[in-house]
Amino acid sequence: MTILCVRFQLPPLHEAALPGLLVLLQEFTPVVEALPPDGALIDVRGAERYFGRGAVELASVIRVRSLALHGVDCMIGAGPGPMLARMALRDARPGVTRAVTEDGVREFLDAKPVAALPGVGTATARTLCEYGLDTLGRVAAAPLSTLQRLVGAKAGRELHDKANGVDRGRVVPNAVSHSLATERPFGRDELDPHRHRRALLSAAEELGSRLRAVEKVCRSLTLTVRYADRSSTTRSRTLGEPTAHSADLTRTAYGLYEALGLQRARVRAIALRAEGLTPAEQASHQLTFDPVDEKARRIEEVADRARAKFGPRAVMPGALAA
Repeated sequence: MTILCVRFQLPPLHEAALPGLLVLLQEFTPVVEALPPDGALIDVRGAERYFGRGAVELASVIRVRSLALHGVDCMIGAGPGPMLARMALRDARPGVTRAVTEDGVREFLDAKPVAALPGVGTATARTLCEYGLDTLGRVAAAPLSTLQRLVGAKAGRELHDKANGVDRGRVVPNAVSHSLATERPFGRDELDPHRHRRALLSAAEELGSRLRAVEKVCRSLTLTVRYADRSSTTRSRTLGEPTAHSADLTRTAYGLYEALGLQRARVRAIALRAEGLTPAEQASHQLTFDPVDEKARRIEEVADRARAKFGPRAVMPGALAA
């Protein structure tokens, strides 16, 4: 095992703590890939040789230091490659590292549902299940030609390789995030679309505030809806113009949600990611001469100053839309 996937258990609205936690990980290895808002991939091959400890032992040290220095617990998955480490993380829990050894890859993957494989969306999983390929073990045993007929030549080959534990990914060190993300989990699986929209409103307002705080605008917005069965749906949309305006982000988020056409879906969490970040000073803004729009932007400025002075909860979600 050479790759660790770490997910810090940060309180809501505390993504700003992630850079400090990444510095902690860099004390073990320089090969650290940030996974905002609360995680990272690290390649510990060199650390294993340098410290004379295995990946699981290093994971324990990371957890202890994170708790001692930052007061933050974490969950860690370990595997021969990034894909397997990410999948192992889903089975991890605080205090216990879920490790997948090279000899145990087949056993780890075979019984998992096909939707658990990264890159397999709801539509692909439905197609495979219709043909009885509902577990990764059955997908791995299926002829390559069959998978390619079902999902396409390139996708079929990738699916076949991943189901057989072939993990060609690598950890790419990154110092600067080109995206910001936030997630709104529900205390229990939520059916009410009004609560879904309230979560979207809260998430969009948070993203807008954080973008303005770092003087950035985003070019696109991605919505991920996670369901009770652990499957998820992800949709992205390019904005009409780069923006950090909460109202624009909220309208786009609502549009993405409505386009899903969910019918009594049991939703476990909703996440928004602002992508394609660029400096606000380099972005152009289409003048509308709309007094309502200008008023909303002035209100945002006041709300941002309140958050800076009194904390992120100084402005209640939805207040800017009122």
